[in-house]
Amino acid sequence: MEIQMTRAPPDKQTIVSGLDLFLWPLRAASELAAAQASGFAQLMATANITPTQAVKPAWTTANRVRLDLPTMELRDFSTAARGAPTLVCAPFALHGATLADFAPGHSLVQTLASNGCPRLFVTDWRSATRDMRLLTIDDYLAELNVAVDEIGAPVDLVGLCQGGVMALIYAARFPAKVRKLAVAGAPVDVEAGHSLLSLTARHLPVEVFDEVVRLGDGRVLGQRVIDLWRPAMHGADYAAALQDKASEALMERFRDWFEWTVDLPGAYYHQTVLWLFKENRLATGRLTALGRRIDLGGIRHPVFLLAARDDELVAADQLLATRRLIGTPAGQIESLVEPCNHLALFIGARSLAGGWATAARWLAQSSST
Repeated sequence: MEIQMTRAPPDKQTIVSGLDLFLWPLRAASELAAAQASGFAQLMATANITPTQAVKPAWTTANRVRLDLPTMELRDFSTAARGAPTLVCAPFALHGATLADFAPGHSLVQTLASNGCPRLFVTDWRSATRDMRLLTIDDYLAELNVAVDEIGAPVDLVGLCQGGVMALIYAARFPAKVRKLAVAGAPVDVEAGHSLLSLTARHLPVEVFDEVVRLGDGRVLGQRVIDLWRPAMHGADYAAALQDKASEALMERFRDWFEWTVDLPGAYYHQTVLWLFKENRLATGRLTALGRRIDLGGIRHPVFLLAARDDELVAADQLLATRRLIGTPAGQIESLVEPCNHLALFIGARSLAGGWATAARWLAQSSST
């Protein structure tokens, strides 16, 4: 079943979110139109990389670190000891996992907890140090598996953008450890629609992306690209993302969140660009993870898909194509399209009160899976 939300759409002005699967070098490159790899590399090389004074964004909701792993801190927001555990797989991109708990009234964590998911956990991915530069997709999946074992399988997995891709791969690789899946704003089949991310990745040679890694000495450095974006930020962007008339304090919180960045391992970044965007391996059954081929057709869990109608970064059809790729019976697949852009899908007040509250109540229902 697909639900189209009927509330009035927010301002369609393009926002610079920095949340998606390595959007920053992709968008910077696309704005150069026909620029070649050498020109892009020169732009990246001359970017201002003076040390940032930004402070790591704080979490809105009380939590504790349940598990301290090399790639993440597993954060525990639980308010109950019993019930099916829900694990939010946050994006690992330019900004941190506090996207899932941005501010009062703009917190997915709070929406889930207040709609029937009191045993709640979030992957707080670490910024990559130089020693982490060779980490791959397998390394992150392996530690996600450790987190699930710590919580106690089976879990309900909630994947946000790139985290949604990780959640699908995990469910296909470890089906017995997942009860339900909710996936939002994730580029699952990049051939199913056109977006800024997929078009730019398709048309730029892979050498461009590898040059970004080389300039970061084996990593993609958030602070190297943040200055390319700062001039494009406008006050109206905050209101569009938050879906309300944001106070000055809330806008300042948004600016602080934007300024704090994470770095990515070069090997992980290369695999993601090449395997997922250029070669579309996940959708075509050619992706191997932790020693096994990932067949999305083997996923038979109940699935909830949440897309953004005006998503400028991940086309809604790139997510909704999941319906034909997985083996879940049609009657156990729910899909909902919110009238918003990409970032508003995760922190917008209306999106949280609408689509996400619906998804949370769906997660809270019992399942025979």
